[in-house]
Amino acid sequence: MNIHQLLVLATIAREGTFSNAALALDTSQAAVSRAIASLEGELGVPLLKRGRFGAKLTQVGERVLFHSYKILELRERIDYEVNLEKGLYAGRLRIASFRSAATHLLPPILARFRKQFPRVEVSLTELEPAGVEQALREGQVDMGLVPLPRSDEFRVWEVARDEYVALLPAAMHDLPPRLTWNDLTNYDFVLYNYAECTNVVREHWQRWGQELKVAYVIKEDSTIVSMVAEGLGAAILPRLAALPIPDGVQVRSLPESLERVIGVATLVQTPHAPAVDVFIEMLRN
Repeated sequence: MNIHQLLVLATIAREGTFSNAALALDTSQAAVSRAIASLEGELGVPLLKRGRFGAKLTQVGERVLFHSYKILELRERIDYEVNLEKGLYAGRLRIASFRSAATHLLPPILARFRKQFPRVEVSLTELEPAGVEQALREGQVDMGLVPLPRSDEFRVWEVARDEYVALLPAAMHDLPPRLTWNDLTNYDFVLYNYAECTNVVREHWQRWGQELKVAYVIKEDSTIVSMVAEGLGAAILPRLAALPIPDGVQVRSLPESLERVIGVATLVQTPHAPAVDVFIEMLRN
């Protein structure tokens, strides 16, 4: 018997079904079923009655749940004391990130962190990667999400990999799942007016001895996607930067894969609060 199994039992009793309990616990229904099956197998008695209208506690299940609440409450008190010592029930966490990571990677982690540590003041600033670095240097933020690698003044941890993809007008039919370089020579490209990203694309083309025909250089990634949808050219963007993909755009892998590594960075010489360590661990997991 473990704390997680008792938490699953209490959640099912509160939510009424295995599927609702899985949503509340942010896990799969199969994981919820396994936890209950393991608990019932260990105890040797049925704790829940399953039926068309959900799951209800058996008589012994009600008695077990009564004692489970006491165990779960004690566990919460232990967590409170430990987190209080770590400084996670006060203070602040200041984060900076480039747009696509802020849009697609951070929100679920922020929600989890705020739910677990509601008294920590959390702020998020959206900046270009160079701006994230400068904010770290000036002590304006505690941590930042940036494409890797960065300079030695930062301590970094990889948190995600983002594939560069070809965006093509939907009017082009019969495109293969992975394009050839010959396929791409038929297009004029709309490039991202951001040196770090654009240089990676240009260098990738040169590495494979290819010519990149550029028709437009645009600052906003959403504008690039809209131009591709209107048939004004093709584009190469990291997948996260391209989201959401409209109906008028097809996404294909490049002939030779290219990806950017996304990392979280802190300044090497600056000590940081426990909240930073916890948030980084959430990101890495």
